[in-house]
Amino acid sequence: MIDKNKFEKIKYEHGEYASWAIWADQGEKPKSNIGDLSVLDPEINTELLTLLKPEIIFVALNFSRGEGIKKPFSNFHDKNPRGTDFKIRYAFKDSPFWGGYMTDIIKNFVELKSKNLMNYLKKNKSFEKENIKLFLKELNDLEVKNPTIIAFGNDTYDIIKRNIQGINILKIPHYAHQINKEKYRTQIQNILKF
Repeated sequence: MIDKNKFEKIKYEHGEYASWAIWADQGEKPKSNIGDLSVLDPEINTELLTLLKPEIIFVALNFSRGEGIKKPFSNFHDKNPRGTDFKIRYAFKDSPFWGGYMTDIIKNFVELKSKNLMNYLKKNKSFEKENIKLFLKELNDLEVKNPTIIAFGNDTYDIIKRNIQGINILKIPHYAHQINKEKYRTQIQNILKF
């Protein structure tokens, strides 16, 4: 749980690339309602602030498509037909991780192929360090001691591990991995033990 002031500060400071692991319920199709951001509005969803768990922090690599973020907290709520964010919703629905904070380790860098981004980081180490500073600012703004960091995929995990010591970090498969939502949830349950 966080208070309204902290929620608004996070939205203002980090809403361009961050969000929360809360989604509208699925409708008839697996991707239906995935982009419904009304669930992240405390004026509409009056229970929202009590559901948020800033001590759980999901971290992905970067934006994968050129549209970027048009509304605060729309990252990880991609209504694009090619998006796979619906698998995250399915994997964490009714779990202790529902309501966690979500962000990218590399901010505002659009690249579909993670290999290309990793090659860029190898050649531009200062860019990686700048992004680590932004990530640490997020952690500071969340005001959480001993957060649990959950990295989506190997690349994200490796970036965090090589830059931040003494942090509790777990690695789970990336939601874009070619697997159906049921198998993805099973994998996540086995790793995170819920």
